[in-house]
Amino acid sequence: MCKQETLSTIFAYSHDMQDFTPVRVVSPASGATAIPLIFDSPHSGQHYPDDFAFACDFKHLRKAEDTDVDDLYSFAPSLGATLICAEFPRSYLDPNRRVEDIDTSMLDGEWPDPVDHSPKTKSGIGLIWRVLDDNTPIYARKLTVPEVSRRIERCHATYWAALTHAIDAAHAAHGRMVHVNCHSMPAVAGTVSWVKTGTPFADIVLGDRDGTTCSPEMTALLAQAFRAEGLSVAINDPYKGVELVKRFGRPLENRHSIQIELNRKLYMNEATRERNANYPVLKVSLKRVMEKLAEFTAL
Repeated sequence: MCKQETLSTIFAYSHDMQDFTPVRVVSPASGATAIPLIFDSPHSGQHYPDDFAFACDFKHLRKAEDTDVDDLYSFAPSLGATLICAEFPRSYLDPNRRVEDIDTSMLDGEWPDPVDHSPKTKSGIGLIWRVLDDNTPIYARKLTVPEVSRRIERCHATYWAALTHAIDAAHAAHGRMVHVNCHSMPAVAGTVSWVKTGTPFADIVLGDRDGTTCSPEMTALLAQAFRAEGLSVAINDPYKGVELVKRFGRPLENRHSIQIELNRKLYMNEATRERNANYPVLKVSLKRVMEKLAEFTAL
């Protein structure tokens, strides 16, 4: 797990939630030359707030996590990069969604703010998840408008503020920025996937939204580096990147953002969430790849 360093009080939960801090920000390590490289892990959080009040099996609920992705990238500060990690689970609130991407059918009252459904919401995995990957309902109740508003304020707004701060500061200091949005994916497509259920995925999927969020040189560098590690690589198939890379990737402004999906079979038992014997091997490979990206970033 990455250690916690508080940037400012804007990134801290209020005391009415057991002093729970929803976001951890780790600055470049002491002695490392800071470079404009930012990693964020929005889906690896394992702190389940008391007010979640879910009704499904907890072991099954945990399958929504990108478990241990924050640890897999914990070397990032040693490269001179910044690492940002969500502590809350994506099933509680998904920071890789727009705040408008809310399923109003889940609420017990009228939502006061704009709504703009995406295909993710229609599948039940929008801003607030309604179902799990096999369409199991998460709740046996309606959510109140005030509790959803609190989740957005405490989790979504806080995460986006932390990431925006780090990215804008890096760009201001260096005139360029590289952002890696870190994820994991199941070995095969599940029920709520938009591809055929059971379809096997590559070891690594790089998502640059069809070349719109980073330079083609950066995507090619990562693809080549992962393949040199003996890993299969797909690009934008089936994951192109969602709201975070869409928001921060503007290559014409020298702001480069890419999503990286790691196949969970490479490092865990998907049923138990336990690390498998290949975990340390993958972590070493991942560090070698990101060392090449750090060199690219520092040019």
